[in-house]
Amino acid sequence: MKLSPPPGMTAEVLLINGVECEPYLTSDHRLMLEKGAEIIVGTKLLMKSLGVNKAVIGIENNKPDAITRMKDLTANEPEISVQPLKVKYPQGGEKQLIKAVTGKEVPSGALPIAVGAVVNNVGTAFAVYEAVMKNKPLVERVVTVTGKSVKEPSNLMVRVGTPVTELVEAAGGMPEDTGKVISGGPMMGRAVTTLEVPVTKGTSGILLIRDKESKRNEMEPCIRCGKCVSVCPMGLEPFLLMTMSEKKLWERSEDRHVMDCIECGSCSFTCPSNRPLLDYIRLGKGTVGKLIRARKSQN
Repeated sequence: MKLSPPPGMTAEVLLINGVECEPYLTSDHRLMLEKGAEIIVGTKLLMKSLGVNKAVIGIENNKPDAITRMKDLTANEPEISVQPLKVKYPQGGEKQLIKAVTGKEVPSGALPIAVGAVVNNVGTAFAVYEAVMKNKPLVERVVTVTGKSVKEPSNLMVRVGTPVTELVEAAGGMPEDTGKVISGGPMMGRAVTTLEVPVTKGTSGILLIRDKESKRNEMEPCIRCGKCVSVCPMGLEPFLLMTMSEKKLWERSEDRHVMDCIECGSCSFTCPSNRPLLDYIRLGKGTVGKLIRARKSQN
């Protein structure tokens, strides 16, 4: 869908997302180091598909070896540039990356193509290379398996459908002090209830969190300090959206742009009252999304 802009909209620049701002995860970093040449070919294929003559690969400054590697590979590619970015979470989000690289802001409710940008991950560029050049479908991906107590933290090339339990065993087994297993990173990932869940095409990492770090502190009343508002990259009011979800005020949640939330978790992380802001906002997004779809189907 990203490669087929809606009628009347034209892509001007392709952004390749190599930011990987989520803590612990290093799968994209590893991919750029080991499959950089293939990523460049995939980028060219994406550019050809979109009909654009400019591509920018965004990489945060905490990956100097990846920046050097990709710059070396694009030295003779005038249409592809590598842009180092300052380390800032959640810069890996589409709209945040577009703002950092082009200076343009995507309007509320709009897609990146509204400002002439198309964003794809480095993993997507590599998958496109394999699909076109090797006639290979997306059957495997790189997954980070890590945690402070993991014996052998690893980036593994894993077949889609592989049970998570096999990844944990390959990284040295389950540490005794594990309190929670998260699919994804600590900010945006979700806890799994069993290790028998399979790896999917969207599984970027498996994080084993120690017991003492996985327990939530007791929730306290909101003190209206505004910290969640100041850190929200989308300019929302998380404390208000949580209250609306608690009271099931779905229409007001929609009016307050709950669907703009990118679920980065910054609000929950910074809240001094330990309030599960993101959990309630996810509930609100899910319900409002259903209402919007129902409305469209009636029309």
